[in-house]
Amino acid sequence: MTKAEKTHLTHAHVTELLKGMIRIRRFEDKCAELYTQQKIRGFLHLYDGEEAIAMGLISVLGENDRIVATYREHGHALARGVPMPQVMAEMYGKAEGCSGGRGGSMHLFHAPSNFFGGNAIVGGGLPLAGGLALGDKLAGADGVTVCFFGEGAVAEGEFHETMNLAELWDVPALFVCENNGYAMGSALARTESETDIHAKAAAYGIASEAVDGQDVVAVEAAARRAIASIRETGRPYFLECRTYRFRAHSMFDAQLYRDKDEIASFRAKGPIVRFQSWLLENHLLQDSDIARIEAEVDAEITEAVAFAEAGTWEPVETLTRHVIADDAPPPPVPAAPSGKSQEITYREAVKQAIRDAIIRDERVFLMGEDVGAYGGCYAVTKGLMTEFGETRIRDTPLSESGFTGFGIGAAAAGLLPIVELMTVNFSLLALDQIMNTAATIRHMSGGQFGVPLVIRMATGAGKQLAAQHSHSLEGWYAHIPGLRVLAPATVEDARGMLWTALQDPDPVLIFENVMLYNMTGTLDDAAGAVDIDRAAVRREGRDVSLITYGGSLWKTLEAAEALSKEGIEAEVIDLRSLRPLDDATIMASIGRTRRAVIIDEGWRSGSISAEIIARINEQAFWHLDAPLGRVCAKEVPIPYPSHLEAASIPQVADIVAAARAAMGRGKS
Repeated sequence: MTKAEKTHLTHAHVTELLKGMIRIRRFEDKCAELYTQQKIRGFLHLYDGEEAIAMGLISVLGENDRIVATYREHGHALARGVPMPQVMAEMYGKAEGCSGGRGGSMHLFHAPSNFFGGNAIVGGGLPLAGGLALGDKLAGADGVTVCFFGEGAVAEGEFHETMNLAELWDVPALFVCENNGYAMGSALARTESETDIHAKAAAYGIASEAVDGQDVVAVEAAARRAIASIRETGRPYFLECRTYRFRAHSMFDAQLYRDKDEIASFRAKGPIVRFQSWLLENHLLQDSDIARIEAEVDAEITEAVAFAEAGTWEPVETLTRHVIADDAPPPPVPAAPSGKSQEITYREAVKQAIRDAIIRDERVFLMGEDVGAYGGCYAVTKGLMTEFGETRIRDTPLSESGFTGFGIGAAAAGLLPIVELMTVNFSLLALDQIMNTAATIRHMSGGQFGVPLVIRMATGAGKQLAAQHSHSLEGWYAHIPGLRVLAPATVEDARGMLWTALQDPDPVLIFENVMLYNMTGTLDDAAGAVDIDRAAVRREGRDVSLITYGGSLWKTLEAAEALSKEGIEAEVIDLRSLRPLDDATIMASIGRTRRAVIIDEGWRSGSISAEIIARINEQAFWHLDAPLGRVCAKEVPIPYPSHLEAASIPQVADIVAAARAAMGRGKS
């Protein structure tokens, strides 16, 4: 055993360990009491019986190390040094809580302690932790990220995706499985074909071991070995801590899946009883020491409850704070035209944007499936790995949730990742990470943590790729608070939106329509970052507003030209941003034309077009001279045959017909 691995059982240290465990146990007891009094609500998952893991492990961490926990994280937070009054106030939902009252029992965050919160999605914190560790690795920092999770999480795909990536990329992460024998109410043997959890990590080549999770000294010794190994090698390590929870899964759990004798037998040999008895038997502590510890803990809990009781409720007026950052940078100032320009494809414009970002900021890197040697599914990134190397252009496994979560973690660690998801349909495999982590972490943490991440993906139909490669789901993502959703339609926007998005402190999704990659356009040599907050009037008109985005812009402009020959002057609005929508530009156009048609490649039901129509009705109804119209994808999965595919999405003739109807002209 090396010096770094040794546990020094001095009087001060054993007192710290015992007090920490008693502190967690009595805090949880008080929380259970307060729950019955309806002072604490929602789900409450208590840590009784597992205290040795939090104290034995967290006590060996440095202040620059990070922690990602689960929904059973009160013990982790207290062991890490998150002030008890702030933890208790968070349990109450008070503004003085460690997450500003936004997270509650399952989402304790504390930036000063590098505590990245509890995660209520089983296994959801694993990719985040891997990404935080990747962020440290790429930044040259010496931190270790510790991720706690239960044995139930090892059945989740995100567990396996994270283990593979962590070992593949050698990230400095310690994965700690708190195996309490029951995933909610299902015994381990009922849910896993292999019940030796640490063997699962070993199968990925990760150094791993199992330890008695009810022996605080054994846990600390194992933690010291693991941390020493990670700091020396930079590689991940896995600990399976075999433990037992004395209370129910949550306060709603009747525990019908196990009997009282089983619980009693584990309580009799629990971590506090075991360590305290050993200390007394070996005269390392006296009864008077224990009495003093208990009195101090009881007093601290009393003060924490009083703090929470006296806390304040956040005013309803600030409800929408911390959805996005308050300090977003101002829009970029457009560059003066150079007088020189180039003909460029949309594909090349996106590639130039990525290349420029990597050159301008060392924190930027790209990762995704086949983005390196292959050059990306649509050849956007071809040649970039040769130019920038495998660290800045990172090929990933086929594990969308895993590598998207790694991107989120790296962004939270201060880097600026660009994640490429091959198609919008594949993005659904990463939806958990996008919605439950990237879009919510700022809100749940009360504004303490943000995710400056950019996710790019191909969207749309027209290449006969059939249903699982061809849909337009950007409207779904535009439904989610905490995200910004962009749809560049021109080479200028394809080139300029990315850099602006990378400056945004919140996650930005960029949807690139597959039918645009081969489109050419003129790009000024001085073209730079563009404003991503405003829609653009691509064609002025007086009779009807045609409102669209992305791949439908060019069909809409073609339709406007056809309408002009009939004496109908259509104004064409390119939304550019689907979240937030630029209501001002939309309503200004309605004020000029008094009629509108929305063109959207998404399905009609629940579409972004429906949202735009609702907003027009709310804000400009009395300006309208005709019912609002829309042209959307037919309510079918995108078919393979070319003629059916064309019939299923908006075409020029459909747009012309809808505009004529808005003008009251019908068919011509």
